[in-house]
Amino acid sequence: MGRVMDIALFVNADDCGMEDAMTAMGIEKMENHCCDDESFTLEGQDDLKLSWDDFELDHKLFLVVFSQSYFNLFVPVEELPVPHEKYPPPNLVRNIQVLDQVFLI
Repeated sequence: MGRVMDIALFVNADDCGMEDAMTAMGIEKMENHCCDDESFTLEGQDDLKLSWDDFELDHKLFLVVFSQSYFNLFVPVEELPVPHEKYPPPNLVRNIQVLDQVFLI
């Protein structure tokens, strides 16, 4: 048993580099391979089409409530509410920042 050098799902996996090392050393014939290329294929399922009748009542209720609450998150608001619209700022008798010499920099 060796160790795994590379795993690939949708493309060809890289080899361990043994062939490149042997050609760099000048050895053309490889009697003892240290690497094994292994591949396997898993068969998938073809019957994955679900209909609304396949769900139980609890699952149907959850899907309806979740989709309704999710889509209501993106309803555009016509006008943003101003929280202090009816409360004007107080009348200033003196400029307190200048009197105390406190300035925001």
